[in-house]
Amino acid sequence: MHVTVCIRQSTSFAVSMTTPPLAPGCMTSQFPGQQAQAARDVNTASLCRIGQETVQDIVLRTMEIFQLLRNMQLPNGVTYHPTTHQDRLGKLQEHLRMLSVLFRKLRLVYDKCIENCAGLEPVPPEQLIPYVEDDSSKLDERSANQMRSTSEERREVLEVNKKLRQKNQQLKQIMDQLRNLIWEINSMLAVRS
Repeated sequence: MHVTVCIRQSTSFAVSMTTPPLAPGCMTSQFPGQQAQAARDVNTASLCRIGQETVQDIVLRTMEIFQLLRNMQLPNGVTYHPTTHQDRLGKLQEHLRMLSVLFRKLRLVYDKCIENCAGLEPVPPEQLIPYVEDDSSKLDERSANQMRSTSEERREVLEVNKKLRQKNQQLKQIMDQLRNLIWEINSMLAVRS
């Protein structure tokens, strides 16, 4: 089974100008049996994962390029070692070539994802991403329900406390009346004796 991978030459990359162009036309490669089956089973989610890994590789290669450039010394009166310079230049060109390849790979993955998603109906992002407002409105409803139940409980507690104060006041009046009655009874008994 042959899988044909075409890289459009009209696609230009800023980094690809320093690397030699690929041969015109399309590149073909053969897959063994298992890889061919895996290539057919690639879905959009796995393509997105591959794209994410490619972007991470691009960032890593770019960081390595900047590291190489930072470590290079300018020829400002320092002794010049042609072998070291050639080695660093070779590494830099290799990184630039790999960066160009990674950008092409990312473009292929992007095109394939667009092709796979072409027949799908667009879904508004509001339906895909839970917004804070949606969660807060649910949270507000829950907190409002809790506040209502809490306020009802508090009102009930206040009513019970009010009734308790009234009963305590009544009991105090009864106890004062009994005390006064007992005091009068004791006074009468003391007068008789």
